[in-house]
Amino acid sequence: MTLRGALTSPFATLAVVALVWLAAVPALGIGPRYLPPLGAVAAEAARLWPDLSAGFLRTAYETLLGFLAGAVLGIACGTAFATVRLLERSVFPLFVALQSVPVIAFGAIVVIWFGNTILSKVVIALYLAFFPVAVNTLRGLSGVDPQRVALLRSFGAGKWRLFLTLALPSAAPVIMTGLKLGVSLSLAGAIVGEWFGDTVGLGVLLLQALYFEQATRVWVLIVACGLLGALLYGTLSLLERRFVWWRAD
Repeated sequence: MTLRGALTSPFATLAVVALVWLAAVPALGIGPRYLPPLGAVAAEAARLWPDLSAGFLRTAYETLLGFLAGAVLGIACGTAFATVRLLERSVFPLFVALQSVPVIAFGAIVVIWFGNTILSKVVIALYLAFFPVAVNTLRGLSGVDPQRVALLRSFGAGKWRLFLTLALPSAAPVIMTGLKLGVSLSLAGAIVGEWFGDTVGLGVLLLQALYFEQATRVWVLIVACGLLGALLYGTLSLLERRFVWWRAD
């Protein structure tokens, strides 16, 4: 890795943020209620480690299940909307309206339907991940160059060949943008879902820390949620570089 690459890497950014945090709190006299010292946050994370690691894995599991389900459903619906314009005009506005429903209200209904189970958290994560994936799939498939479509048709390509060799590859960079947005939203959905009742998860620990006004523990959980989100986003970015290295026009 070059020096420029090292300086612009996420690890360098994290190191800079940690150094600024470490120096700014005592230098500016920031009270622990607003921003505790980095050392206190690290010590609290060590004390909380068994519950923190279990909660991290549980929330990651819920997020991944919800995201994968939302991604599959979103790509399928986006493809259907792009293929059948009648569906886009009649059904797509309903999905837009559903997205205006607050996640807390939707989560309450889901918990009533499925109870305080892992399924309810997965459904809430799916609900938030689905829409950006569907919208970006529709946008990507609708933006295929018509001249390229005409060219392939002149060589006798059918609908499936057009979809697999032109439309899907052309839309893939846009779909990846929706997937990266969806995975972040699915994490938020899983955490909110845990607020309705559970015993394990980052959302549970966060709610408990807020209830008892444990500011240092809240910051531990903020960092843990941020790391989980960055890990999921970074994984998708690596997959994008490996398999979707071209860019949309």
